[in-house]
Formats: sequence, C-alpha cells, structure tokens
Amino acid sequence: MPGIVVFGRRWGIASDDLVFPGCFELFLRVLWWIGTMILFTYHKGNFDCNGRGVLHSYLIGLLVVLGLIILSLCAIVYVSAQGTITNPGPRRSIPALVYLRALLYIPELAWACLGAVWVSDDSQGCGRATVGAVIAAVIASWIILLFTALGVVFVFDPLGNRHPQPAAMEPLGVRDMESSEGSQFLSTARSLAVKVWENRLRLLCCCLPQDESHRAAFSSIAQLVSGFFSDTDLVPSDIAAGLALLHQEQDKMEQSRDPEVIVPHSPSSPIGEDLETELEKAAHCMRFAAAAYGWPLYIYSNPLTGPCKLSGDCCRSRAAEYDIVGGDHLGCHFSSILHSTGLQYRDFIHVSFHNQIYEIPFFVALDHKREAVLVAVRGTLSLRDVLTDLSAECENLAIEGVSGACYAHKGMSQAAGYIYKKLVNDGILNQAFSIAPEYKLVITGHSLGAGTASLLAILLRNSFPTLQCYSFSPPGGLLSKSLADYSKDFVVSVVLGKDLVPRLSIPNMVDLKKRILKIVSNCNKPKYRILLRGCWYELFGGDPDDFPTEMDDRREEELSQPLLGEESLMIRHSSSYQSLASDDSPAHTAAHLPLFLPGRVLHITEDGPSRRSCFSQVRYRADWSNEMAFRSVLISPRMLADHMPDAVLRALCSLTSDKPFSLCPSSVNSSQQNNI
Repeated sequence: MPGIVVFGRRWGIASDDLVFPGCFELFLRVLWWIGTMILFTYHKGNFDCNGRGVLHSYLIGLLVVLGLIILSLCAIVYVSAQGTITNPGPRRSIPALVYLRALLYIPELAWACLGAVWVSDDSQGCGRATVGAVIAAVIASWIILLFTALGVVFVFDPLGNRHPQPAAMEPLGVRDMESSEGSQFLSTARSLAVKVWENRLRLLCCCLPQDESHRAAFSSIAQLVSGFFSDTDLVPSDIAAGLALLHQEQDKMEQSRDPEVIVPHSPSSPIGEDLETELEKAAHCMRFAAAAYGWPLYIYSNPLTGPCKLSGDCCRSRAAEYDIVGGDHLGCHFSSILHSTGLQYRDFIHVSFHNQIYEIPFFVALDHKREAVLVAVRGTLSLRDVLTDLSAECENLAIEGVSGACYAHKGMSQAAGYIYKKLVNDGILNQAFSIAPEYKLVITGHSLGAGTASLLAILLRNSFPTLQCYSFSPPGGLLSKSLADYSKDFVVSVVLGKDLVPRLSIPNMVDLKKRILKIVSNCNKPKYRILLRGCWYELFGGDPDDFPTEMDDRREEELSQPLLGEESLMIRHSSSYQSLASDDSPAHTAAHLPLFLPGRVLHITEDGPSRRSCFSQVRYRADWSNEMAFRSVLISPRMLADHMPDAVLRALCSLTSDKPFSLCPSSVNSSQQNNI
C-alpha cells in the first residue's frame, strides 16, 4: 500500500497502519475519560477548595476533549481496518480523519497548560486525590504529546514528496521514461535517496572516523540499499505482512513436499572421508571459530562461570607476554580464547584484534591435536564489521588456474586480502611452519569470518595445496559459480537450519521482494488480520492459514501475467522486476550477478517436528547439500537464531557427542576431545 499522503507529502506509514496504534491510544483515552468522570461525579461538580471554578472548567473541558478524541479514534480505527493492502478505496477518508485528530491536539495542549497552571497556583486546600488526579492527567497529556511527536519523526520520509501520478489515459504503472523530464526526475530521485541513506549511515556510525575509506563504504552501501525498494511503493508494515504470509506459505509447501533424497557422501569428498569424519573435524574447528569472537561470546555462553574465570586474567599486567596481541588492551579477548580453545600461550603464533573496515581480527595457532596450523577469522562484532558485510557489490578476484568469471563479495574479498598480506608478507605462516613443518594449514571462521576464510583459502590454495577450510554459516552472496566449484576440493561450508545469512545475496533479496509483492497483492484480507494471525502463528504455531486470495477465481493461463495490485505497488518498472511465473530463479535476474556459497555444503537440520516445547531435547541430522538449495530466503523464527555461533557449535557437538556443549573445553573429558 502506498504511504499515506497528508500535509502535502508521503509518509512512511500507510492508511491501514493506524489500527493498532489507534486501538492502543483508544484504550488509554477510555480509561482516562472514565477516571475523570468518576472524579467529577464523586464531587458532584462541587469542589471545596481554592480555584474551584478553574478546576470545574478544566474537568468539564477535559471530558469534552477526551470524548471528541475517543470518537475520532473510533472512526480512524474503523476506517483503517477496511479494504486490503492494495485496495485503499474504502480508506479514502483517512486523511480527513488524520487532519481532525491533529486539530484536537490544540485544545488538548491548551487544557494540559491550564491543568499545570491550576496545580501550581490554585490547588491549595484541595484533597490530595483530586490534586493527584489532575497532575496525572497533565503528565499523561504531555507524555502522549511527546510520543506523538516521536512517532511523527519515526514515520517521516525524507523522500516523501508526492509521487507524480500517471496521465488520465495512461495505463496504470506505465511512465514515460523516455522523456527528458522523466529521466531527470528519476535521476534526481535516485541521487536524493543515495544522499539520505549516506546521512543515515553517517549518523548510525557517528562514532567511527569519517575518513576516505569510510566515506567510500557509506556511498557504496547507500547506493545498494537505496536502490533495493526504490521501484516499489511499500511501507515497512507491508513488508512485515508479506513476510508473515510467506512464512505460512513456505510451511504449507514444506508439509506437502516429498521427503528429500539423502546424499550420504559428498561427491567431491576424498575417498574414505564420510559424513561422520567431516562432522568431527567441523565440530573441532567450530570451537576455534567461536573462540575468535573473544570475551563477548564467552560470557554469553558461560554467564555464570565466564566472568569469574576471566576476572583473574583481565587487566593483569603482562606487557612482555602480550607483544603479539594487537587491539586487546585489557587482555580479556585473549584470555577467553585460551579458555575456549584449551591451548597454551606458547601455541599461538599471532593474535590480532585490530579492527577497521575491511580489516578484521584473526589469530594463528598451532593445533597439536589435529597437527595443523590453524587460522581463525572473527565474524561480525562491530559497526566496522557491519560495513564490511554490507559492501556487497562484486569485485574481480583473478585466481590462477580457474577458468570462467571470477568475482566475489567486495567487503570480504578486501578483508581476505588484508589477512593474506599479513600471513604471507609479514612472515606469519613461515614462522608457524618453521616450528611445525609437518603440519597442514586449516582455515576457519563463522559468518563474516567464514566468507573471509573461504576467500583466504582460495588465495592461499596454490601455495598450500593441502590446506582445508571449514566455513560456518557463510554468506550466500560470496563467490561466482566458477570460484564456488573450484573451492569444493578444499572448503566445507556448514549451514544450520533456516539460517538467513547463507541465503542472503542480492539476487535472493530481489527474489524475496518479488515474492512479497506477489503475495501481498494477492491477499484480500486486511493488513491488521494478516499481522495478528502472523504473530499468533510465530508464537504458538498451528496450521498455516489459508488466506483467500484474489487469484481464487482466475483462470490458470492468467497467472502468468502480473496482477493489477502487484503492478500498482511498482513506482516504475525495474530491470529487477519480473513476474514470478516467467522465471522463479533469482539467478536469472539480469540486474545482479549471481553469487554462491563456497565449497561443499553440509546442512544441519532439526530431526523431528518443527514445533516443539521449550524444554524438549533437540536432535539434529546432517546431510550433504549443494549451493543451489539456498537460492531463496526461508522465513522462520529461527532464521536469525540458527546463525548464532553458539547454536552452530551446539548442533555440531550434539551430532558428534552426547555431552552438553560448552565453549570451555575443560568441561568435556579428554577422550571426547580427541574424538572430535
């Protein structure tokens, strides 16, 4: 639904978004009106105190103002609940009701001032209950006015000028993009959108230095984000409703789908290495990938014992001992790594917590149990890391011996190049292999660290032919097809459940946008019912709702054409927009180059029903999958929780051991440590 147009501009809220805030304010106003009426009738309109006349007038006026506000809110809630997302016709009177409600703030403000004056000057001699009630009414008025002002700021759209309407004889959704006037308008709109998003990023990252690299990153990210929904007229609640509908649709499809074919062995895995062996290696490496996050994850995973164990090590004076550690002034990060990995200080070759955009922390250690020089790269833990994540455009990555187009995620490619220079040019790997020349090289990481580790492994592959990389929850938009195929010989990606990040790429997000447009334009239920049902389904489960749609009575051949409602949500035609029936694959979107997960993909899922009690034990299963199975985003309450490093480690430990998971190896006996 297009944003509501009032006061001469478009806002970031639609005319059907006023149901819930209106009901909430209506509830407060009714209670307020009832309390005021009780106070007035208790004293029968006669108050035996100074300023009784002012108090009488204040209460009468307050009852009238509250009554008018209640009536206006009832009208707003009723009208806002009519129609559907793409059928705003029944809500055409909402702007007039909003103007009326805005006018009622004037007498409310005046009466709040009158009540404040009475309390400060004329309340002597009145009962405490009466004075307290007036004070509460005045405070409530000011609080509501304050939150209204904050709400206006929140829904303000800097790009909210009225969108030009099509000519009377022009088909809906069609614009004259060939005219110089239309081209100039679109160019100005795009430039303004980019500028707005740059300012938002600068405000969000105000604590970061505003140097040239950060400004370039802001500009790159702003262009990416501003262009994503620039060709649609959706507000955030429309997207939330679309996600709720998509989740239920996906669950219905999953329930009716035939069981998947299980591949017990990876076609690319070396002879003799089965699924169980890879799981044991992955569980072992995941401890190091999780340890790279330092003390925040250690404390989060060990809330009772973690602070006590680290308190004796943090802030201790070890100037000579910590000469290889950068950016860890108190030593808490390195102490947590020691506790998490079970290694000794002498096992670490290099530890760096230096963190800038495109420069992320990592450590190099000797893993004597696996006879490996292990490089662990940290995932996202700071605003700088987020900027690296969001630098998602493609960058060429030429690799000797790889045919075909070679490109990768820019931010992670830059981060991998930074670590590569440290390892090779600074002689860190030479130092490690001079100590243990017979060891092999293993690289690991989680999330941002997983993508960077995979690219680092590709860069080092020619120099270290036997290296292995274990990539946990890597981003889906990472490698071109040729690089993804090349990495299958030495990279294993581990994905848990419906994790969002391995399915996150620009083509997949374009596909998600198309699906949201399709399902929102099809549904003929009001938005408030969609959101209520969606919240109930997310919290308590049940059967996916079968929402009647406008497609029910349409002929099958008509489904290949974009719906009228779907077209009405398009501000202008975009190269990223196609009807879903034409091609359901984001890989065919011409506007963006397809990117894939690295290496062989090991997919871990919960074994059993998707809905379970909070106290039931979770059982997991692991199967080999492929990067093509992650071409669309799955909507689920677990889509973020499954990405957390402690959840991935817990699942791997559950698959390889019956013991409970811990980031502290001391809680697991030595025999089990040797098995993983």
